[in-house]
Amino acid sequence: MYIERHIKKAFDEQKKWTGAVIVTGARQVGKTTLIENALPEIQKIALDDKMILKMAKQDTEKFIDINPPPLFIDEVQYAPDIFPYLKMSLDKSKKKGQYFLTGSQPFALMRNVSESLAGRAGILNMYGLSLREMNNEKWDAPFIPTLNYLRERKKEHTELNAKKVWEIIWRGSYPELYEKPDYPWELYYHNYLNTYLERDVRALAQVGDELQFIQFMQLIAARTGQILNLNEVAGSVGISAPTAKKWLSILKTSGIVYLLKPYFNNLGKRIIKSPKLYFSDTGLCAYLAKWNTPENLMAGAMSGAYFETFVINEIIKSYANSGKEAQMFYFRDSNKAEIDLLLYENGILYPIEIKETSEPKANMVKAFDLIDKMPTIKRGEGGVICLSKNLLPLKGNDNIIPLWAI
Repeated sequence: MYIERHIKKAFDEQKKWTGAVIVTGARQVGKTTLIENALPEIQKIALDDKMILKMAKQDTEKFIDINPPPLFIDEVQYAPDIFPYLKMSLDKSKKKGQYFLTGSQPFALMRNVSESLAGRAGILNMYGLSLREMNNEKWDAPFIPTLNYLRERKKEHTELNAKKVWEIIWRGSYPELYEKPDYPWELYYHNYLNTYLERDVRALAQVGDELQFIQFMQLIAARTGQILNLNEVAGSVGISAPTAKKWLSILKTSGIVYLLKPYFNNLGKRIIKSPKLYFSDTGLCAYLAKWNTPENLMAGAMSGAYFETFVINEIIKSYANSGKEAQMFYFRDSNKAEIDLLLYENGILYPIEIKETSEPKANMVKAFDLIDKMPTIKRGEGGVICLSKNLLPLKGNDNIIPLWAI
């Protein structure tokens, strides 16, 4: 069962205007399946096949000559020397939609793109299934908490109850888990972790002790939705601060975690400057942190952090699936006044609180008033994203925003 991906529209648009389209993202988010379904007749070369990779590396020029475009190259980061030859081919033909590339290591891909395919390639970042895709909805506009958006969104939405929400948060967003509903959760993530260690971690850096790296991942998972204190994590694992920084970079580079930057303004030293950390998949996060059932996760001490992680990821996906990148920040000052999320667009900051409740209160948006003290910034509409079933006014221009509205 193939689940239609919203990013396909952005993919189809990119291939009309660029010589190559590159789809990046973590392992098993559906990059290969997307291109195979979008272009079913295209020739495919998979560079995770060791024999094919050997041929591609031995004589790259000949390899490209005998595999003319249009061509789909899967896991292209394994053969970085191929990029200059793709450039020469594109410069010679001047045609659009010639090469389609995927890779699970965005850092390696982007380095080669900037060196060889700058101006010749469109880049799409792909994530796991969105809630919209799971519910087979057609709505694909990027989320923004304006009343105009929310009114339109209300016309097409899927009702959600708390039990279903926590089953989704716990199971995660990898497509295979929904295409194969009987696939055991624990077995899937056990295999995923082994593949990730084998193909990404070893390729990106020499990790001397893989068990220690797993422990590092587990401690990071226990801190999803929190301001990151990397020195504390390093001390708990028993590694140096530089090693912890390097390992965090691996997780970020391979799409396992997302770092939400703080919003800076002229309030100066009062602003907290460390990022907030979020796992990009709540299912993998729950597996690493040993939350073995959705019921335990929902009732556990980390439920609020998981709900926040899930919401942040859904908002990121709503932009990425449109071929865009959200301008997202959080705010916290030394007095612990905090705004969970600030969306920035056209000089306007839209403040959002994320609360695991069905009955948010007006005092939850008190910190929004801090935006009025920021010069040159206009404060837009905001609200509390929560488990309420209904879209309702909260205070002034701020609303109660149900999860289904993202």
